[in-house]
Amino acid sequence: MDSAADNFQNQFKAPKEEENFDYSQRSQWLRAAVLGANDGLVSIASLMMGIGAVKKDAKSMILTGSAGLVAGAASMAIGEFVSVYSQLEIELAQIKRSEKEAKKDNQEEENNNTENENLPSPIKAAGASALAFTFGAIVPLLAAAFIGDHKMRLVAVAAAVTFALVVFGGAGAVLGGAPIMRSCTRVLIGGWMAMAVTFGLTKGISSGGLEL
Repeated sequence: MDSAADNFQNQFKAPKEEENFDYSQRSQWLRAAVLGANDGLVSIASLMMGIGAVKKDAKSMILTGSAGLVAGAASMAIGEFVSVYSQLEIELAQIKRSEKEAKKDNQEEENNNTENENLPSPIKAAGASALAFTFGAIVPLLAAAFIGDHKMRLVAVAAAVTFALVVFGGAGAVLGGAPIMRSCTRVLIGGWMAMAVTFGLTKGISSGGLEL
């Protein structure tokens, strides 16, 4: 009876272990995913808003956004791969130095195996970054694809991006254990500024006599 009661209590105690969860374990994929999604969302939306400042047809905005999606996803993947691969080389070199200095007993071999399991993966980081960038970039593209009126298209893109920024900012905060409101506000203001600056500068350049 006591054993059954203990098992029943343990079922409710288990979730409390999450309170001590080490969020740093998620740092590698979380950083790549959050940065990739936000970068794809903000950069492609800003490109489309910039083109929308001087071109009224939907085709120009969508073509610009599509080209930016492909180029941005490739750039993010390559950049993340190079960055994480450099980190991997540094950690591997440190492990080799530790192996030379340490005595090779069973406990040390177990520690080395644990270190090898926790090594960063350049391919996974690159894939996560490219996929997240693509996911973020699709939001403004979909928002602009089905609206014919020029002004309404710009409003739709801005509204969709605003909603997505709040979602991405909140998701990143929850997964990383950070304050949700602060994260959402920071991401939202940054995205608005990027779109406004791109729209304003492009409009200004066009008004200055440069034909686009």
